[in-house]
Amino acid sequence: MATQHLEHSGVSWKGQQLGHKHSRIDTLDPRLRIIFTMIFAVVTVFSQSFPSLLAALSFALLSALFARLDYKRTVRRVVAMDLFIIFMLILLPFTTPGDALINIGPLQATQQGLLLALAIGLKANAIILMTLALTGTLNATTFGHALSKLKIPDKFVYLLLFTVRYLEVINREYKKMRNAMKARAFTARSNLHTWRTLGYLFGMLLVRSLERSERILAAMKCRGYTGKLHLVSTMKIQRQDYLFTIIALSLSAVIIGLHFL
Repeated sequence: MATQHLEHSGVSWKGQQLGHKHSRIDTLDPRLRIIFTMIFAVVTVFSQSFPSLLAALSFALLSALFARLDYKRTVRRVVAMDLFIIFMLILLPFTTPGDALINIGPLQATQQGLLLALAIGLKANAIILMTLALTGTLNATTFGHALSKLKIPDKFVYLLLFTVRYLEVINREYKKMRNAMKARAFTARSNLHTWRTLGYLFGMLLVRSLERSERILAAMKCRGYTGKLHLVSTMKIQRQDYLFTIIALSLSAVIIGLHFL
């Protein structure tokens, strides 16, 4: 089944615009892609040997190439994740007991801490690349339908779908209020008045969001909504999905095997 590349609704949410070229991965069943992403993450997290982690990172890089991800966008996302954990990785060699490797004044970096930081870095990059390759190319609607087919509780699926659907609506409300503030010559500064005004802004955004949600619920009830959405999808296991399953399980077995070598 070909993955649709834009949100089917009339809402223009930029996060739904997938800027990658169509690939063979897009023809795979979304449910299998989600399942293998979870399997790969679990196997990688519990791997401790560097050969297995390097193999996991290599498989993730190959998957990213097969998925034909946008190079610049992928690098930005990976770098953003690395910046999030880089301080933890820098501190680990100095906070993990073990054999001294480097002395910087009163601080002592250990070999065990350095190896632990490298292992965490390899795990994080392998998992994020595989996630971007397999599930990052799914639009939110397809992702929500796949979660529903995997028997994820309906409340979580509906929350995801409604959030995606009305995120742009809330963004438009925010822009209207910001423009109204600018029309009244508001300029953000580092003072109490600015913080109080921004607090009022976000408070009014919450109030308007609540009012909009009540109107939407009333409109849905007028159309027969009873608390359950009927998700229409045509997900079927095809021949390439069986091949993908065999390859995915084989790669997982290789990672596990290298861990015990």
